[in-house]
Amino acid sequence: MSAEVYKILKVGLNERTYPIYIGHDLGSMIYKSFLEHKDQGKQVVAIIDEGLKKEGPLFAEDLLSSVSTLQLPSGESTKSVLFLSRIWDFLANEGVDRSGVLFALGGGVTGDLSGFAAASYLRGMDFYQVPTTLLAMVDSSVGGKTGINLDAGKNLVGAFHQPKAVFIDLDCLKTLPDREFSAGMAEVIKYGLLGNKSLYQKLQSFPSPLNSESQELPGIIETCCLDKAKIVESDERESIDSSGGRALLNLGHTFAHAIESVAGYGEYLHGEAVSIGLVCALRLSLMSGHCSKSDEDGLITLLQLYALPTELKVNLSIQALMKAMQSDKKIVAGSIRFVALKNIGDAFLSSNFNSDHIQNVWSTVGAK
Repeated sequence: MSAEVYKILKVGLNERTYPIYIGHDLGSMIYKSFLEHKDQGKQVVAIIDEGLKKEGPLFAEDLLSSVSTLQLPSGESTKSVLFLSRIWDFLANEGVDRSGVLFALGGGVTGDLSGFAAASYLRGMDFYQVPTTLLAMVDSSVGGKTGINLDAGKNLVGAFHQPKAVFIDLDCLKTLPDREFSAGMAEVIKYGLLGNKSLYQKLQSFPSPLNSESQELPGIIETCCLDKAKIVESDERESIDSSGGRALLNLGHTFAHAIESVAGYGEYLHGEAVSIGLVCALRLSLMSGHCSKSDEDGLITLLQLYALPTELKVNLSIQALMKAMQSDKKIVAGSIRFVALKNIGDAFLSSNFNSDHIQNVWSTVGAK
């Protein structure tokens, strides 16, 4: 079956510029890319989420028979030094040299981990992102952030390493579990909150929640990718002296990463933790004199529409959560920088937040 390309977007980064293909049945395009690299004498390998063969689109079976593959377990706990080392060993045992090409097929964990392996193996090799979850399609596959988690915190080790292309096959969403789809919607909602009020209002206007068959979904994914690309183009490496820029994409994530770290990686899907983090960020904004109670109510209603959590499943220690925040990678000169909201669609970055307010925010979502 031939590929049906819905849109071709671009992340403009001079010599690192690359396309984002959005469409259906993109397996033939990916397979063609495999062959083109092989014809050039390059070795092609694929790192895949093991769930992809069990639940993913049929194209994966055809593709994976043509290249050497390494399967990795699903879940956030895989994003570790252990599995990073397994990828390095796999690449070395396959005799991959610097001209080799790596394809990452899976969700955000697979993309982040594989991208970091590509950035570090032989000091850098080319890789392609083939995201198969909504969250990876709208967020983690675009922009070149790669990395792993440590016991001390999330994404503390990594590199900026842009892919050569991103292939977003919308058919992958047809087999995506409902919980994973909802987790991806948390990142979609985040884009609306931080800088795209019209997207946020559109999400609120739908009479029923979006699903993989919704005719509006391709346009929503396109909008998120365009928003992400624009921010990355202006601030590729998240400059620490920036008053916003790429750091704004971390709206809700300082809280979310602390939740994931303290609860244990895998207890929450990343998008579920982000959902609670968005509530926390808006409440911190409220306590600081921004936004309104109706904004808070509207956000909670929208998140709950997608069965996303707005409070913790079990009580976590405020002290432990505050300590986890101290390992956040957005800390500069010892101060935690939070992304907050002046209004819906207008985010800002600041370290001038009262510690008591932060602890109070944690208590509102069930921390003790």
